[in-house]
Formats: sequence, structure tokens, C-alpha cells
Amino acid sequence: MTQHDPATPSSLSFLVSDLPKRREQKVLLTPDAEERKEIAEKLGVLAIKKLRFSGFLKAAGKTDWQFSAELGVTVVQSCVITLEPVTTRIQETTERRFVKTLPEMEANSEMEIPEDISVEALGTHIFPAQIMLEALILNLPQFPRSPGAALVSTNFTEPGKAAMTDADTRPFAGLKSLRDAAKRDTD
Repeated sequence: MTQHDPATPSSLSFLVSDLPKRREQKVLLTPDAEERKEIAEKLGVLAIKKLRFSGFLKAAGKTDWQFSAELGVTVVQSCVITLEPVTTRIQETTERRFVKTLPEMEANSEMEIPEDISVEALGTHIFPAQIMLEALILNLPQFPRSPGAALVSTNFTEPGKAAMTDADTRPFAGLKSLRDAAKRDTD
């Protein structure tokens, strides 16, 4: 195991050649307030109140590694409607398999997203903080809403003019009235 600064979870990395083959390597990341603030800024959220990433890394065969961890985080985001702070608690399990040899794609086949997206190429190091950030990003609510927040219709027009409606923005909205007028003319 290589650690540049034991007090900084983001610097934690495991040198694969030094990992024990016969037992699990425990992983625990609990970023301090300053690191949570940096993460919040990177992700564009208001705050990260709590963050814990705990799990283990173990050998999977002769050359591959299995990583399993539990992400627990309390995040504060802006409501997409009111911009008020919305607090969300996220509990998610993350799995990764680091393999020495990735399955090869056929040269003439179409590019497809693999079914198992948890498989990654094994490098010289494994970085748990990077996996933690990926898990956090994937599990953040995309459209956080305050309780009771609802969209309200707002119209902006010049004084004395009628407001444009949703129906007015439809490209074929006027065709029905033209068809009806043409039908009346032929009757």
C-alpha cells in the first residue's frame, strides 16, 4: 500500500504488486471538512455534510482484483425550482473488478456499451477515492426538489399584447385552423 499523506483520503492508493493475495485489504475513506468542501465545489453542489466510503479489496483469481464498498453521503443541492437548499441522504453499494486483460472487441462489430460497466483495466495502482467520487457523481439526484416545489407558468409579453401559450409554440398548431377554414369555404 502506498499513501502519500495518511491524513488525506484522496491521496490513498494501493500499489497492486504490494497487495496481499490471501486476505482482504480494508478501505475506509472519511474526508474531513476541508476535503468535503473541495469535493462539493468540484461537483457543483452546495455542501457535503457527511461522507464515508468503506469496503475491501481482494484478489479475484491469479491476476484480477475485486473492490466492494458502501458509499454513505449527505449532500446539499439547490432545488431546481426554488433554488432553496435540498438535503439528500445517499446509501449505495459500489462494485468494481480490475482485470489484467479486458475482453477484446471484434474489429468489424459496432461499438456497444458493455453489459458489465464495473469492469476496468488493471493498472499499477488502484485509487479508492476516485471510485468514491465516481459513485457519488452517479448517485447524485439530477433534479433535486424542495418539498412542495412546483413549476409555475410565467408569461412575459409587451404591454397590451397577448401572452404566447404552449400551443402557440407548436409548429403545426395553425394548420388545423387553416384546414377548418378551407373546409368551410368548400362547403
